Amino acid sequence: MPVQIPDDSDFVSFKEQCLSAEGWTSRYNKGGVTVWCRDEENVGVQKLKVRIVCKDVKAETLYDVLHDTRYRKKWDSNMIDTYDIGRLTVNADVGYYSWKCPGPLKNRDFVTMRSWLPLGNDFLIINYSVKHPQHPPRKDFVRAVSLLTGYLVQANGASSSTLYYLTQMDPRGALPKWVVNTVSQFVAPKAMRKIYKSSLKYPEWKRKHEPGLKPWMFPEQNTLPCISASELALQRADSLENIDESAVKEEKTQHSDEEDN
Repeated sequence: MPVQIPDDSDFVSFKEQCLSAEGWTSRYNKGGVTVWCRDEENVGVQKLKVRIVCKDVKAETLYDVLHDTRYRKKWDSNMIDTYDIGRLTVNADVGYYSWKCPGPLKNRDFVTMRSWLPLGNDFLIINYSVKHPQHPPRKDFVRAVSLLTGYLVQANGASSSTLYYLTQMDPRGALPKWVVNTVSQFVAPKAMRKIYKSSLKYPEWKRKHEPGLKPWMFPEQNTLPCISASELALQRADSLENIDESAVKEEKTQHSDEEDN
C-alpha cells in the first residue's frame, strides 16, 4: 500500500482528536496528568491519549525537546537506539526507534514516517509505521506498528504550555490485558512527566550543544539523504510475525517496573 505524506487536513484532524472529549474514557487523573482510552472497533487496537500541563516551559521548548534526537538520548531511559534514515520533504522524514520492554517481554522497535507542522501557537508532530527495504524486522526485536502516534503542543501564555500525546499502536504479540492497563495507568504518565522535567533542563543543555542547530525549524540545516515516498510501503500488522507473550507473569513485570522507579 502506498505511503501518503500528511497534509494540513491530517494535522487538523489530529489536533481535533487531541482536544475532543467525545468517545474517550478517563483512566488516570493525578498530579497534572490525565489519561484517556478509546476503543476502535474497526481496528481492534485501543487509542490512548495523555495530557500534561507544563508550567514554566515554553511551547517552543517542548517542541524542540520532542525533535532533538541528541537530547533524547540523555533523558529517554527506555530507548535502546534511535536514528534518522532519510528525509522526504522539508517537514517529513523516516526514522528508526527501539525501546526496552520490562522483562521477560521482548523489546520492540519501529520504522516510522514522521511529519511536523507549526500552526500558530500550536506545534504538531505525527507519525505512522512504514516499511523501508533497508530496515526490515530484526530477530532480536518485535516490530511494533504505529497506526497513528503524535504530539500536540499548545502555548499557555508566554511561559507555560500543555502537551498532548495520542497513540494508536499495535505492540504485536498476544499481550495480556494487564500489560495494556499498565501502559495506560503507569508507563504513559511516567513518560510524560519525564518529558516535562527534561524540558525544564533543555534550554541550559542546548546552550552548550550547538544552540543554533535545529533542522526541524531550519530545513537548510538538514543533511539527511533524500528518499522518495515510492521507496516506502505502509507497514501492516498482519504481515508481521505474531509473538505470543500471553503467558508472561504479571509479578515479574511489576517487579521490573518497581526497579525502574
